[in-house]
Amino acid sequence: MLLGFCTSIGTFSGSFLDQLSTIPPFTELSRRRYDAVLESKTRMWPWRELGRLIASKAHIPGLTTHEKGIFSIDAVYQSLDRHVAVSLSQRIKQQKIDAVYAYEDGAAYSFREAKELGIKCFYDLPIGYWRAAQRLLKPEQERWPEWESTLTGLKDSDVKLARKDEELMLADRIVVASQFTADTLRDFPGQLVPIQVVPYGFPAVGEARHYTDFNTPRPLQLLFVGGLSQRKGIADLFAAVEALAPYVELTVVGRKATDNCPALDAALSRHRWIPSLPHAAVLKIMREHDVLVFPSLFEGFGLVITEAMSQGTPVITTNRTAGPDLIEHGYNGWLVEAGSTSALQSSIEHLIREPRSIAAAGRAAMETARSRPWSIYGQELAIALTM
Repeated sequence: MLLGFCTSIGTFSGSFLDQLSTIPPFTELSRRRYDAVLESKTRMWPWRELGRLIASKAHIPGLTTHEKGIFSIDAVYQSLDRHVAVSLSQRIKQQKIDAVYAYEDGAAYSFREAKELGIKCFYDLPIGYWRAAQRLLKPEQERWPEWESTLTGLKDSDVKLARKDEELMLADRIVVASQFTADTLRDFPGQLVPIQVVPYGFPAVGEARHYTDFNTPRPLQLLFVGGLSQRKGIADLFAAVEALAPYVELTVVGRKATDNCPALDAALSRHRWIPSLPHAAVLKIMREHDVLVFPSLFEGFGLVITEAMSQGTPVITTNRTAGPDLIEHGYNGWLVEAGSTSALQSSIEHLIREPRSIAAAGRAAMETARSRPWSIYGQELAIALTM
């Protein structure tokens, strides 16, 4: 179905950008590598995103300031959106274009042009709707005031929020990856087009895994992978873990949402913290831990859930992720109430008392992953777009 793929940066084996990815500070480009089959269909506008990467590595925050910086994420994405809009009007003269598929914050210009050209607009909302986010996350500012600075998503301007609503209103169909994300759109103050829930697929299932028998007492090895923000529920995680010491040990993999949160810095100093890892290393470290704990308070999906399950590492997560779409509580993982430190602590305590349940849940998680490879997601998405 794909006629063309538009992005800021995409690397392909042997390309200039691929070679550049071997040189610091451009190693992050290796994460933008795509299958060679896409190369002939891909159009890129890389310069503003390259500027963002360089400014971030050079620690020039003024250039990447939220919404205002010339190399901010918003500036990069809106620039790409404008290029796509122009490309639509040019390409439709040579090719038949049926639809444009775009994502939140990068669809407004493309959709406006598509409407003028009579092209359908498919909208992918990768995380929950902003009004629901404010409703669910603003109470965190009172519950954990010392973590407020990590809630960067609550700082969007009225102009940006209005653009999000315009994108939704221009869409002919909305695609989301979890039922939770679909439910957040109930907060939209108006009528929306049909919403299609298509959960993402799982990575390739890892090799058969050996689980510790726990005959010799040892701390439960817990892992968190994700951005270090209270949107991910990390204040609850740190509080639960500290209440259960010395029966648990926690490893944290992820970048800080801000350098201006003393509470986060203090918590990280008490645990093993790894700011970043390549994807293969993330999968490896998942296999080295007993359980992934992902207590997110507002998550469109949570790819780390599927990654961990594919490696036989069962997951504790909340009802505000894709967890309810993928996990049967007590069988292939565990679900807890979002924002409840006591519920999270109780779930971990259960595993301390019944560590042998980890192996059973881990094996069941691998079977769940095996039943839904990425190819099934592709098939279901294609069907959703042709209905």
